[in-house]
Amino acid sequence: MSIGLGIFLIAIGAILTFALNVTLDWIDLDLVGYILMAAGAVVTIIGIALLMRRRRSVSTTQTLSDPVRGEQTTRREDEISPEL
Repeated sequence: MSIGLGIFLIAIGAILTFALNVTLDWIDLDLVGYILMAAGAVVTIIGIALLMRRRRSVSTTQTLSDPVRGEQTTRREDEISPEL
């Protein structure tokens, strides 16, 4: 979702900066467009960084299988991708 939002902000900023030729006294639309494009780039980079992040889960189970042999330890590692 954040990658899509970033692309949307970049598109709206580019439209305000390059496609519109409107002059308003109280706001500079070119500056607003550049700000939106920068914010869109930051949101897109953060979205990609969060997408690449992985979570690991390690569970250790100890069971007593044979009193003569002793204790058996089982270790299992699972890589869980983050929820989107």
